[in-house]
Amino acid sequence: MDFRVLGPLEVWTERGRLALPSARHQRVLAALLLAPNSVVPITKLIEATWDDEPPATATKQIQNCISALRERLGCTGLIRTDGPGYRIVVREDQLDALRFTRLVAEARRTVAEGDLAEGVRAIRSALSLWRGPALDGIDSVMVAGRAARWDEQRLDAIELCADWRLALGEYREVADELAEVVAEHPLRERPHAQLMVALDRAGRQADALAVFHRLRTNLAEELGIDPGAEVRALHERILRGEPRVEYPGDHKTTASGHQDDLAPAARELAAAIARQWRAEAEMRCLNRPEPVPLTWSSTERQVAAVASAVLGERRAGGRDRLVLNGDLADVVAKFRQVPSRQLVVLGDPGAGKTVLAILLTLGLLADPPPDEPVPVLLSLASWNPRQEHLHGWLARRLVEEYPGLANTAAYGKDAALRLVLEGRVIPVLDGLDETPPALHAAAIEALDQAVAGGRPIVVTCRSAEYELAVNQAGSFLARAAVVEIEPVELENAIGFLTARQRLGDDRWRPVVQRLRAEPDGVLAQALRTPLMVDLARTAYAHPATEPGELCDTARFPDRAAVEGHLLDAYLPAVYTRNPPPPAPTDRRRAVRDYDLDHAERWLGFLARHLERGRTRDLAWWQLDSAVPRVVVGLYLGLPPALLFLSTGWLVAGLWIGVIYGGAFAAAGCVTHSAGRRPGPVRVQGRFRGTGASFARRFAVGMVIGISFGVGWSLSAWVVGLLMVVFGLAVGVHVWLGTPLDANRVSSPATVLGNDRTATLSFTVSFMVAVGLFYGLAIAQAPAIGTFVPGFDYKLALGGGVASALLGRYILRSPGTWAYGLAGAVVSGQTVPGGTPTAALATGTIFGLGVGLTVCVARAWGTFAFTRLWLAAHGHIPLDFMTFLDDAHRRGVLRQVGAVYQFRHARLQERLAARGCGQRVHCPDVL
Repeated sequence: MDFRVLGPLEVWTERGRLALPSARHQRVLAALLLAPNSVVPITKLIEATWDDEPPATATKQIQNCISALRERLGCTGLIRTDGPGYRIVVREDQLDALRFTRLVAEARRTVAEGDLAEGVRAIRSALSLWRGPALDGIDSVMVAGRAARWDEQRLDAIELCADWRLALGEYREVADELAEVVAEHPLRERPHAQLMVALDRAGRQADALAVFHRLRTNLAEELGIDPGAEVRALHERILRGEPRVEYPGDHKTTASGHQDDLAPAARELAAAIARQWRAEAEMRCLNRPEPVPLTWSSTERQVAAVASAVLGERRAGGRDRLVLNGDLADVVAKFRQVPSRQLVVLGDPGAGKTVLAILLTLGLLADPPPDEPVPVLLSLASWNPRQEHLHGWLARRLVEEYPGLANTAAYGKDAALRLVLEGRVIPVLDGLDETPPALHAAAIEALDQAVAGGRPIVVTCRSAEYELAVNQAGSFLARAAVVEIEPVELENAIGFLTARQRLGDDRWRPVVQRLRAEPDGVLAQALRTPLMVDLARTAYAHPATEPGELCDTARFPDRAAVEGHLLDAYLPAVYTRNPPPPAPTDRRRAVRDYDLDHAERWLGFLARHLERGRTRDLAWWQLDSAVPRVVVGLYLGLPPALLFLSTGWLVAGLWIGVIYGGAFAAAGCVTHSAGRRPGPVRVQGRFRGTGASFARRFAVGMVIGISFGVGWSLSAWVVGLLMVVFGLAVGVHVWLGTPLDANRVSSPATVLGNDRTATLSFTVSFMVAVGLFYGLAIAQAPAIGTFVPGFDYKLALGGGVASALLGRYILRSPGTWAYGLAGAVVSGQTVPGGTPTAALATGTIFGLGVGLTVCVARAWGTFAFTRLWLAAHGHIPLDFMTFLDDAHRRGVLRQVGAVYQFRHARLQERLAARGCGQRVHCPDVL
């Protein structure tokens, strides 16, 4: 039986081509073949058959279709009923799509070994399997969407083959084949560039230039854009008549077939990740001397694909269930043995899933084979699969964690997205269970779709949550090996607890005796997870403590009592008064010791804040969400309003001061109560390549300057001066660019420092520009009237427009309307002119008010005021970031990129459940 999907759907037997009963049967068979050897839920078959309007009897009709297909195909066991759906069992040699994938992979390996000509022969064999667009003629939205991915793989293979043949000097042959490709895909730039090179090297420069002009015309007419920088540069080299036009693929093409302009980004990203997680492993004492021993094996839960789907028919050996097991020492080797490089790690709370993910990431980075993607460990907590595709989320998170990837000068445009789309990273996604429960099933389905083409991935999740989501929706990772972390073995727990025991110290003897005497007892049950074993050793590390109290069954009648006690004992154990290590010379904040009572109260507040927000990420720029929105509006909106009130009072008396202050107080309070502030910016000084952006921003600043100057009827030279000043004030911000390389990792401290730099830059530039304007306006203002009798609508319009632009820059909507109205009310007040001294004073105060308005609207400014508010109420310390850094050093918090998290969700939940400042019984420590 031979199935062909790389073209119109065909089924061939020994007797010839087999006709299918109807179009409905073709759709069902196509949907099964799109996921060979994987379960396709009935819901997906219904969607493939009827798109959005299935009949009431859809399920029954699908069952009838399956029965008819089984009868027509005449092969027992070919289409099997499996859980919530069906799967078609085919060997690699029975499906042309699987043969195509294998041949392309073989071609890449051959080229990697240095045999370019043999690689070309292999990939041409793969391309010969195609007879047209994949599943051509199947009229189904779902089938067409999945088939389009195969069509994209065909184009990639064609371009890959062209690169290799250009390297072999087959210019005329490449030109002939690519002429067809560019005719079918007139907007695809890479084959056009390859065709230009082939024609140029074949001595047909005029034809090469004509290809470029056709591409430029098509892009302009269809999309309104120009060809990319590489194609334009290639066109210019051909125009100059260079003896041998260099094509970017000549020296940078890798075995994967893509131009290796991402190689520096991938290399530096790998270095950054290795440094980041080695430091975190040391902070978590994973090498002191080693983590709690973990073992894992293939799960027995009904949540995984059959062995043949994961390993292939030959390697599966006829088994349905995957058999895989190991420990922390061989997890990297076992992961690489899985053909798809897809792994789901399940485990109970505290089982060690995150530790395994960290060590797997470091292990993959330690000795990578050629062309292996870079493992990137990320927390899944912030992903919403219904709002963001996995690839888009991965690219965004890469830029957030490693901001140098946004440096277009070093890595080109959208380097992070290209790394993801080109398969240059292995997502190691920790904590699927930390996404909202209602999204678990959708997340699993989205993950499966994103890696359906064979992309590698690692996902960790709590066992019960994963099983529930799979059973509810029927979705699962169709080619992933699913393993489950096993309970800590008794002797391994004993060995870890006593590993750092001094000679003659027998404090752990009662515990060891109880564990061996009662291997299924309460204490043994509690110490089955690495988290609890580690907490036990930490809680009783001090010589004055007595671990034997854990054997008191009256005090600890069940497992929950033991675990609760160990969680409660953790903070007292780590906040003993030990001399802190010296701070690095480049760290501005000194490391200090903290009182246990204060630490418990502050950490409890933060835990409750995170629990209310249903998140694990403790981000300093989101701390204001711990305060009621109205209160935030007041403490951010009133301080600038006081400066505006002072300005109006000095200019024209108390009544004008009340108008100034009231207008901006209302605008600030409304904006900060209802608006959403931007997150922090990750910047450093950068000047090259910013000319065009600077010009655009300078033009916006000029419009603001004109609005103020003309609206207030200032003289021409003053208007010109304001245009320049405002243009510079807005334009200089482009000089705060992305970091220079991907070798820099975001941390809470670096992100805070970057955003503080940007905030102060914005603050000073607006303060100087607006303060100068107001001082000049007062110096030239006519002395006519006040408030309603002297309200100037022209002034109000000009000031309102300029203030609205400022408000849009600050907080968009509602900032645009709130500050626009406030600016109109204030600007319309005609005030008496002042002396140069008075103009200088009022201009300075007004500028300070505008500067503070800008400052508090940025992430760092909001954080600074929020920190003062919460510290004044005793919820956090004034040196908040130093405290978090200290908690990270002690192991209470873990650092995940730019945010902190509690070392484990159970610790966060325990602290949140306790009352503020409440103390519980814990081991006595000195």
